[in-house]
Amino acid sequence: MKVRAILNPRAGVSGRATREAIEGGRPAWKDYAVYLTRAAGHATELAREAVSAGADLVLAVGGDGTVNEVARGLMGSGTALGVVPAGSGNGLARALRIPLRPGPALAALEAGVRRRMDVGVLNGRLFLNVAGVGFDAAVGHSFHERGKKGGRRGFLGYVRLCLLELRTYRPPRVSIEVPPERLELEAFVLTFANGPQYGAGAVINPGAKIDDGRLEVVAFEQAPLWRIVATGAHMFLGGLERSAGYRRLSGASATVVGRSPLPVHCDGDPSEAAARVEVTLRPRALEIVVPFGAASDPAGALSARA
Repeated sequence: MKVRAILNPRAGVSGRATREAIEGGRPAWKDYAVYLTRAAGHATELAREAVSAGADLVLAVGGDGTVNEVARGLMGSGTALGVVPAGSGNGLARALRIPLRPGPALAALEAGVRRRMDVGVLNGRLFLNVAGVGFDAAVGHSFHERGKKGGRRGFLGYVRLCLLELRTYRPPRVSIEVPPERLELEAFVLTFANGPQYGAGAVINPGAKIDDGRLEVVAFEQAPLWRIVATGAHMFLGGLERSAGYRRLSGASATVVGRSPLPVHCDGDPSEAAARVEVTLRPRALEIVVPFGAASDPAGALSARA
């Protein structure tokens, strides 16, 4: 196999140990090379170059944002995506049952199987796991800016930003249409979920499958602070569906309209603010490699079909 690894050296937990593990490769990968990203968007360029060079598999080494960039360069090709988690949340990797340490992740992918997954599109921009508007997008913008300035980007840093944002965030009133349903509400969180979780074990869309051709729109209405904190705890402890103000609509597309431009994120990375957000799903549009057995795990994010 011809394998190319694209490593983001600025990802949440990337470091010397990660780089050493990645550069070591795997025995079955005889034609193997590692490339480091230099700036935002560079991973997409490197992925396209790997496709042109005939790569069978491209590894995205980083967080969900890095995985997103690599996937953009692979869409429409016969080259598969492999995820080696090295970010702050690693939502897609967790959903796919990929080990969170680079050595075991590489071993699992070396012995892995090829599957196809759905891909979301928000105002023309791809997302693999989750996208959204509202509070999580506002925090994502702050988290991204903090990273550009050299601030701490790990999970604890993200939690700290959430607590700071809670003090000042004012949810917008939006209209949400997921045919044939339509509703209006003050949306504290509004997430377009292909996968089951944001990352770090925070489940936003319990039971989601990333290859079922369905998109879930998950909304939390504005509520007192204590209730918001309790809902956050349910993401980690279970029982989220029973939380007050929790709404989940399922369909193949969604449209959200606000009275003013809304903060937007795709797989945790900021996107352009917009007063109208249109989301669609491309069923089984991306080829991926997952650990053997992940596709048959009833609790996993892949359906049982091949």
